[in-house]
Amino acid sequence: MTERDDVRELPVPERLGTVVDLAPVGAQPTWLALGEDGTISRWDLATGDHETLAATPGVSEADHESWGGYECRRRLHASADGAFAAVVNDFGRYGEVIDLGTGQVTIVLDNQGDDEETVPFSLAFAEHKGRRFVVHRTKSNRLDVSDARTGALLTERAGVGPGDEHELDYYHGALYVSPDGKRIVDDGWVWHPVGLPSVWEIGRWLDGHVWESEDGPSRFLLCDRTDYWNHAMTWIGPDRVAVAGLAEDVMRPWARILDTGRIAEREGWQLKMAVELLTFEGPAGRFFSDGSRLFSSDDTGLSTWDPVDGSLLSTVPGFSPTHHHGGAGQLLQLDGCLVRLLQT
Repeated sequence: MTERDDVRELPVPERLGTVVDLAPVGAQPTWLALGEDGTISRWDLATGDHETLAATPGVSEADHESWGGYECRRRLHASADGAFAAVVNDFGRYGEVIDLGTGQVTIVLDNQGDDEETVPFSLAFAEHKGRRFVVHRTKSNRLDVSDARTGALLTERAGVGPGDEHELDYYHGALYVSPDGKRIVDDGWVWHPVGLPSVWEIGRWLDGHVWESEDGPSRFLLCDRTDYWNHAMTWIGPDRVAVAGLAEDVMRPWARILDTGRIAEREGWQLKMAVELLTFEGPAGRFFSDGSRLFSSDDTGLSTWDPVDGSLLSTVPGFSPTHHHGGAGQLLQLDGCLVRLLQT
């Protein structure tokens, strides 16, 4: 195990103002930055160049009730090519998708409430057959897909009610698209409450199987976590997913490595779940991955793990990254008027 000390510090350009969130784009060290005033800018960390692309006033939910210590806050998402951005209120109800080429809002987002304070705003950009899409929650138990450029709804289907064959007793949570764009993980929960992250194939969903996110044949559960969701999760390559926490008397800082390419019958549940490959103690805080290693970031610093055998590979004390740029291989900590940066 080695201890690294090669973290760099870069000032946030004054013209970006107070940055409240960042989102990576492309394969170069380029990020989108969301200013406190709603300005969205492109920032090249290699050259320092930056330009304003659009602005959004957003929808204030300052009077929104918090739950479990989660405050309603603005979150920035970006399409992989940086052509579109979404600004949403995590643990809130509203948001919007913006075409950064024109500065115009293409989709006004509204998840209709209903326990929205228990989960981040479910949203992810995806690509399929050369088109860019937005996956977003339109009810607590319903996800839809819209065309990012036109806003056209692509998963039109009849509403469901109690007893309907497609009714999903599930509160959708944070969404994670696999690196190859083929699957999506949903960190949702069900009442009593139990966190039950699920996974399904994006291609089937976008090729006309509009009920795929409810009960499609490609949908199954990753694992179960009693009273536990909204915690660390990341894809490790196209098939494996790392999920935080292992329950004994209380949830402890462990990582569970799950294989979404293999399914097993959960004894006693009569449910299909992903095959669990490994559990190991140590990872805590946020999770990131470069496709082969697992990074965990908490208040003490950054740790790098081997997800095959659970061994600790390196640490960076005092460096607690909040964002990851997979294309540029960067871990970044947004810290007021500067960013701290580590090349992975």
